[in-house]
Amino acid sequence: MAASPPSRSIATGTWRRNAADSILLFDWTFPIPSGKTFDWAFSFAKGGKLQHLGAFIIGIIVGFLGGLFGKGGSAIATPLLSLIRYPGFIAVASPLPATIPGTLVASGEYWESHLLDWQIVWWSIAVGVPATILGSVFTKFTGARPLLIATAILVLGFGLSFLFLPRERKSGGSSPDQSVPETRPSYWRVRLVLIATGVGIISGLLANAGGFLLAPAYSRFLRQPIKKSFACSLAVSAVLAVPGTVVHAYLGHISWTVTGLVALGSVPFSYLGARIAIRTKASRLERVYGFVLTALGTFFLYRL
Repeated sequence: MAASPPSRSIATGTWRRNAADSILLFDWTFPIPSGKTFDWAFSFAKGGKLQHLGAFIIGIIVGFLGGLFGKGGSAIATPLLSLIRYPGFIAVASPLPATIPGTLVASGEYWESHLLDWQIVWWSIAVGVPATILGSVFTKFTGARPLLIATAILVLGFGLSFLFLPRERKSGGSSPDQSVPETRPSYWRVRLVLIATGVGIISGLLANAGGFLLAPAYSRFLRQPIKKSFACSLAVSAVLAVPGTVVHAYLGHISWTVTGLVALGSVPFSYLGARIAIRTKASRLERVYGFVLTALGTFFLYRL
């Protein structure tokens, strides 16, 4: 019996750092058994129609989840774009500008429902933008794996806290106009500065807008209602994505075709996600959010 040729794979399932530009990338492994074909994988030829359709569908996914859970979506878009065989830098950088219009649209919907806290937003932007730039500089000196493990543990911890220690038990309203009285914990400005600094640095290191950490941090550390946390996270994420967009555009890492396709799918579905979140009971939304964060944290730890 003739020996079978070795199986092939289209990627590797690990985080890695590009030596030349110090950008963290995530590659995915899908072994292809000998004698079988994965026509769907290899049909995603560079610049092909199916690949462009995939980018549009990814935009729909990240837009809806972003509007629903108060995040930009670039952290989810990057591995999905890599999965359909977009090159590393394009997969990392192209979603950043694509998420800006979607987050702004979703933020507008939350604003109309009186859920934006402008003090939290402006303080976060003032501290978070320079922290994001600082994080980009730190990529030359910081190891990737410890940071990614710490981030995954943090996301998992947030998710478990939302599942088992909910704060929205008595919240039952699902009216679209849900203005929430301003509440401030002790030393709230100190807490906010620490949140914006930490998330900003991590965002710079990982080349994303940081929404996957901002919303749970606002809810847990600033003790804000879940919907207000989502609203503020969206507004801040839109601004934190700008420095990374400028840098990557200057370096030529952005495919504006991919950006346009992702944005085309994400903008209307960001609006839809925000509308659903605003009309969902806060207690139910918190449980779903906890489940999603727990799943993401577990998945990232498993892949690392």
